[in-house]
Order: sequence, then C-alpha cells, then structure tokens
Amino acid sequence: MQEPRHRLQQARAEAGYASPSDAARALRDINKNTLISHENGNRPLSRKAAEKYGRLFGVDPGWLLFNGEGGSLAGGHFGFDETGRQIPMPSLATVDVPIVSWISAGELGSQDMVANLSDYPTIPTTDLEQGQWIALRVDGPSMNKISPPDSIIFVNLRDKRLVTNGCYVISDESGQATYKRYRPNENPPFQPASYMDIPPPALEGAITIIGRVKRSMIDM
Repeated sequence: MQEPRHRLQQARAEAGYASPSDAARALRDINKNTLISHENGNRPLSRKAAEKYGRLFGVDPGWLLFNGEGGSLAGGHFGFDETGRQIPMPSLATVDVPIVSWISAGELGSQDMVANLSDYPTIPTTDLEQGQWIALRVDGPSMNKISPPDSIIFVNLRDKRLVTNGCYVISDESGQATYKRYRPNENPPFQPASYMDIPPPALEGAITIIGRVKRSMIDM
C-alpha cells in the first residue's frame, strides 16, 4: 500500500508540477523545503498539512492521509478513533483571506480601503471565526515571542475590543501600522513581545485599532 508521501508526490505531479521546486515557484502558499521533507518521508504528513496540499493540488486531504488504493475519499476529512478505526471528521470551511502590505494596513481606518480588499491576492486558511479578515507578513523581530519574522498573521478587522495581552494591528495619525501586544498598565500600552531589547513604537497622535490578531503561522 502506498504511503502518504507517495500520494503527495502523485498529487503534485498530476497537478502539473514536475518537482517540489516547480510547485514552490508557482504557488505562494508553499515552502519548498517543507514539501520535500513531506515527500521524502522525513516529516510526517499532518492533517493540517494535508488540508493545505489538498487545496493547492486539487485532491481530497483524506486521500492523501489514508487511502492510497481507492482514490479520493469523498465527503470530508478523516481521522482515527481510540481503537485505530478510521472515522470521518467534520469538514472545515476554507476562507480566502486578502494578504496586504503594511502600508496598506495603515490605511485601513478608511472604509473605502476596507471595501477594496478584493483587489488583493489571497491566502487560503481554515477554521476562522466570523469576521472580516486580512493577512500580513511579519517583518522584523519585535513580536518574535509570538510571531517570528516571516510569519503570517491573521487579523480580524471587526474585533477591536482591547483585551489585556491581546495582540493588535494599530496605526497612528501618520498612517504608520504596527503589530503589538496590549499592556494597559504600561506606557505606552502597545508593547513589543520580543526576546530582544526592542523599545515600544514611537506613535504620533491618536491610535486607531485596525483589528485583533487571532492567528500566527509560519512554515518550518
């Protein structure tokens, strides 16, 4: 019986990519080294990874994980119960989230800007709560306890409630946007969360809450 790595190789090839490098060049949401590790078996294929590859290569994640003999497993994702028996799992809705620049994030206090998010490229993700979402790629180490450089953070534009130790994207009157943790007992209240000695941002004038960061992810 084929292993998941063999089915992943098959799915990538049948999607028209001759090698992991070809897939990485063509698809934004894929890391070449991670794909190689999954294809050669050095790294086991998780359910989340299978869902991601399923979207990118147009195959069912359950087929990648469990069923190499009979083709695609229609009807959702699959897992195992305590006896090892394969069981169906609820499907997770996929959402295409606009991925914007930090300059654009600073303009999101404008309703016109929010209305035009459809102009941006998107990144697919699953299992987000209700809201209006954007994604941003982290640049710099000021939040590396939570989001190392090159992480992608998902920001709910409809969640502007300030919660102690919550993480937010904010902007000042100059339009500068930044990603920081809310610490109401500190001055200023928006602080880095870094292993390095990084000062808080120098913000000008009134602060606008763009949205709350609810997910941070990075390919390893």
